[in-house]
Amino acid sequence: MSISITALPDLNRRSLLKAAGLAALAGIAACGTVTVPTGEGAGVSSSATATLAGIRASAGLPALAPDPQLEQAALQQAGYMASRERMSHTTGWGKDFASRMKDNGVRGAAAENIAEGRFDQQKLFDIWMHSDGHRRNMLDPDFSRFGLAYMRDGRDPALRYWALVLGR
Repeated sequence: MSISITALPDLNRRSLLKAAGLAALAGIAACGTVTVPTGEGAGVSSSATATLAGIRASAGLPALAPDPQLEQAALQQAGYMASRERMSHTTGWGKDFASRMKDNGVRGAAAENIAEGRFDQQKLFDIWMHSDGHRRNMLDPDFSRFGLAYMRDGRDPALRYWALVLGR
């Protein structure tokens, strides 16, 4: 479809470009390949795959595969924590970890690591590796998949709430 500027005399060039840009963004938003939010929070499993593989290889374990279902569960929990400004494995709607996993279609054994801080992903895994419970979750030989996500705090963009969900 082409639009002639003479056919729309009340639209100036800037308005026309803005409308075209918005139409392009709407087309991208409707695309099925865009599945995780970006900006305020994001699923970041693909960028953590190598780090987790190295951690597990050092213990003689196979790598974990990133999983969109687990990433979505992690993103939901990171978002909940950011909205409440506190770390928690439960939600204010009475959902504990097990019920959240069930609601997300996750079956079988699962575990969750959470964190809050002004640090990057490398520091995040370093912190978790120096915590017995978090390290145990990441090195559990029963797990084969994972999802990692974060959500930024609305008042302090450097502060992130992180959630890692591991599963079979």
